[in-house]
Amino acid sequence: MKKLISLLLLLALVLTLSGCHGSREVRHFALPDAFDTSRDYAITFWAKNDTNLTQVDIYKKAIADFEALYPNITVNLRLYTDYGKIYNDVITNIATDTTPNVCITYPDHIATYLTGADTVVPLDALLAHPGYGLGGRDLAFAGPSREEMIPEFLAEGTLGGQLYALPFMRSTEACYVNKTYVEKLGFTLPEALTWDFVWQVSEAAMEKDAEGNFLVNGQKVLIPFIYKSTDNMMIQYLKQLDAPYSTAKGDVLLFNDETTAFLLDIAGHVKTGAFNTFKLAGYPANFLNAGQCIFAIDSTAGATWMGSSAPLIDIAEDKLVPFETAVMAIPQVNPSSPKMISQGPSLCVFNKADTQEVLASWLFAQYLLTNDVQIAYAQTEGYVPVTAKAQQDPAYLEYLRRRGEDNELHYSVKIDAARLLMDNTENTFVTPVFNGSASLRNAAGQLIENVNKAVRRKQPVDEASVSRLYEEVSALYHLDQITAGAGKTDFGPLPAPSRALLGILAICWIFLGISWLNRWKRQKSKKEC
Repeated sequence: MKKLISLLLLLALVLTLSGCHGSREVRHFALPDAFDTSRDYAITFWAKNDTNLTQVDIYKKAIADFEALYPNITVNLRLYTDYGKIYNDVITNIATDTTPNVCITYPDHIATYLTGADTVVPLDALLAHPGYGLGGRDLAFAGPSREEMIPEFLAEGTLGGQLYALPFMRSTEACYVNKTYVEKLGFTLPEALTWDFVWQVSEAAMEKDAEGNFLVNGQKVLIPFIYKSTDNMMIQYLKQLDAPYSTAKGDVLLFNDETTAFLLDIAGHVKTGAFNTFKLAGYPANFLNAGQCIFAIDSTAGATWMGSSAPLIDIAEDKLVPFETAVMAIPQVNPSSPKMISQGPSLCVFNKADTQEVLASWLFAQYLLTNDVQIAYAQTEGYVPVTAKAQQDPAYLEYLRRRGEDNELHYSVKIDAARLLMDNTENTFVTPVFNGSASLRNAAGQLIENVNKAVRRKQPVDEASVSRLYEEVSALYHLDQITAGAGKTDFGPLPAPSRALLGILAICWIFLGISWLNRWKRQKSKKEC
């Protein structure tokens, strides 16, 4: 009996160790009293650019200027062309404790980075530190104070009541309109676009001549309305309706009657050819610039590709069709109460065993908020600086004032896109961030993409098929697991090793009880004898 119980307890110990295998020690960051300048530090900075060499040069200049201020800090730059690749590499490196020091990323991604350990440093205490916080007295540069951060942008980095990300640049979505074609079709652009107006013009543009050419452009190809980011399309439409999407706790509310109605409406416009998406059709700017699109919705950060005079164009010059470009807010359900998404890269600082190394990383992250970096980077595309200090800087105001002087630095569409966000900062919103919110976002776009595909494959799209689609997309992105593990007290079934461990412990107690009972019986028998 003793041998059996010992064997069971040994097995339980093995299961306990196997359950802990690969776990990492949780490190709570404590800010040092002062930065140790007698030591040398090498930190890594993972950044993203759109193969834009100007942006690369801005990163390199920022690093050189920072290293001149802090000769004992070396910043190693690693460039990516896709945020998804940064996300995947960070997740991979968390397991080996080789994450970067500073990373450009999104709050949705940070929520996943935080799972299981203090991987990312909470920034609240750092921001408020009198010496090394925003605008701190011990900084070697003139960074923005907390009061000079755009409050809406700063708040976007809050997860679970704590700040984990600093905004780096901000953008929203814009509708780039071929105003020439809208007026040719007999319409006048309103002050604010509505979904009804966009659908109406798009359907009117489908009329063809006897030879099969579209009347509005005289070509065989026309997709009046193209949306690049279908996840944003769904999320913003639901927000405009005040319809459910998710809660801060992680409840998935995407699959509702309003979503169904929107998908069925989209299906109708796909069927006529009036609507398509980036994933199925191609880059909206290419169709817009070739006179094959009327409403192209993309990020304001993509403004340098939009318009027949754009500085960045991906089609042959002989394919360009001159037209007047209008930069407008995305279509609204209620134009008097506009709602548009706020997006753009953020900065996070990763936790390390060496708190001085973390402080060196924090200093560099702050440096990226200085006016020189903010203004230079914002001028590369339709981004907006995230500080009031930079937005009100005479150099930035002069840049805005010179709108349209040329089709490069002062390209009118790019500056119009930046002004669109600056004028609507109070009308922007962000979705709740939790572990799994990135998957929910992907699911929102997947619904539209799948409906688009189904119509083109001549498959039925009705309430029954949409209901099945909900089940498929939910399974694809594991949304049932998000609901169980993103803030609720019901975390679902225990893992198999945990269940086995509890079972073995229960068996041990049973055998211990049997052993004790047998011993008691033997002792009682001896006394009676």
